[in-house]
Amino acid sequence: MTWSEMQPLLEQASWDTLSMVGFSTLIAVAGGLPLGVLLVLTDRGGLLQNTVLNKALGQIVNIARSMPFIILMVALMSFTRWITGTTIGVEAAIVPLSIGAIPFFARLVETAVREVDHGLVEAVQAMGGNTWTVVRKVLVPEALPSLISSATTTVVVLIGYSAMAGTVGAGGLGDIAIRYGYQRFESGLMWITVGILALVISAIQLTGDYAARSLSRRGRGSTVPRLCLLRSAAPAAEPTKAS
Repeated sequence: MTWSEMQPLLEQASWDTLSMVGFSTLIAVAGGLPLGVLLVLTDRGGLLQNTVLNKALGQIVNIARSMPFIILMVALMSFTRWITGTTIGVEAAIVPLSIGAIPFFARLVETAVREVDHGLVEAVQAMGGNTWTVVRKVLVPEALPSLISSATTTVVVLIGYSAMAGTVGAGGLGDIAIRYGYQRFESGLMWITVGILALVISAIQLTGDYAARSLSRRGRGSTVPRLCLLRSAAPAAEPTKAS
C-alpha cells in the first residue's frame, strides 16, 4: 500500500480516535470528579459521613474497574444501542469508553483529594464554611495538580481502550491496525499507526506533566485558601486617635 493510499485512512482514523477520546474524557471528568469527591466526603470522618453509601459506591467503582474493557463493551451493547441507535462507529464507542473511564478517574480523584491538608478543611469550617465551600475553595483547588495528572493518566488509558474498541467496529487507529495491518498483512501501515499512537500519548503526557508542575509550583508559592485565612485571621488595626 502506497503513502497516497495510507494518508486518507490515517487522517480519518486519527480524527476518529481523537473524537472518541476527547468526548469520553469530558464525560469521565464530569462523572468521575464528583464521584471521587463524594467517596471522600462520605468516608469515615468525612464531612458527609455515610458508611452505607460509601461502601455501596466503593463496591460499584471496584466492580466497574475490575471488568476488562473488551467484556464491558460487549456487556453494554444493548445499552449502547439504546443510547446511540447503533453498536458500531465513533458515537457508539463513546458510551463504553465513558462508562469504563468514570470509575477509573473517580479512584484517582479520591486519592488526590485525600492528600489535601485536613487543617485547611478544619480552618474553613471554623470560619463558618459549609461542605460546598470546603469542596470549592479547598479540596478541588488544593488537589488540582494531582487532578491534572489523574486526567492525563485517564486520557492515556482511554487511548488504549479506543484501540481495543476498534476491534469491534468502533473505527479509529486501532481499527486500521487490525483491519489492514493484521488481517491484510500491511505491516508498514500497522507500524505507522503504532508510531502515531506513541507520539500522541507522549505529547499528552508531556503536556499534562507540565501543567501539573506549573500548578504545583504556583500553589506552593501562593495558596489562595491560606492567604484568605491569614487575612481573615489578622486583627483589624485600631484607628489612631488624634492628639
